[in-house]
Amino acid sequence: MKPLLGLTCALWATLALMPVFVSAALPTEPGTISVEDLLPRPLRLSVKQEAVIYYHATFDRALGQMAAGTPVTVVGLSDMGCRVRGRARHGDVAGWMKFSDLAMGDPKLPEKLKALYERQMRITELIAQHEVAIGMTRDEVDRSLGRPTRTSTKVTAAGREERLEYAIFQKVPQPAIGRAPNGQLVESVIYVKVEVGTLSVSFKNGVVEVIEETKGNPLAGAPVKIVPVPIMIY
Repeated sequence: MKPLLGLTCALWATLALMPVFVSAALPTEPGTISVEDLLPRPLRLSVKQEAVIYYHATFDRALGQMAAGTPVTVVGLSDMGCRVRGRARHGDVAGWMKFSDLAMGDPKLPEKLKALYERQMRITELIAQHEVAIGMTRDEVDRSLGRPTRTSTKVTAAGREERLEYAIFQKVPQPAIGRAPNGQLVESVIYVKVEVGTLSVSFKNGVVEVIEETKGNPLAGAPVKIVPVPIMIY
């Protein structure tokens, strides 16, 4: 049994010296946001100076030491720093670093990332409700309203203008009569999809600029909604 015990101890000692490779799925800590899914491609920064990387966003537990010039990928954001993936002196890690320890070409990057996150949450809500707002992109409107019934495009010195028309439908309750398993007549309610009007959406340089009711009352008297235009990070 002693040789086996010695082999086990040696194996654990070897594993302890190996680099720590982190999982692609990182849980979001309370009060922080994940930015990976918001961006079309990885956001890469570099370590400005020799600095500590921490387990938590509160910077209360050191995970390792990052050398100056080390490239890192931003995966999360808090009010005080970024969660990054990179290679510390002892191996690959994912942890939190202070803003002051990261080289940022744009000093407003944290502010823009937070604004991008808040905009995306609003866009997700609009798409779930099949609604449109001034400031949305063509792709976002397509995901919310589907394919337009009519499209027209105009190119001027001021840029490209596109106008789309959508038939807007609502589910209207209607009474229905049916029979129960015992043969007795019963009344129920079914929802029928009914066209309530046509919505015209005008784009300028790929962003919604004007929303109009061209037929009926598809907005049902609600005010036109507005979201910030897409935020440029790179």
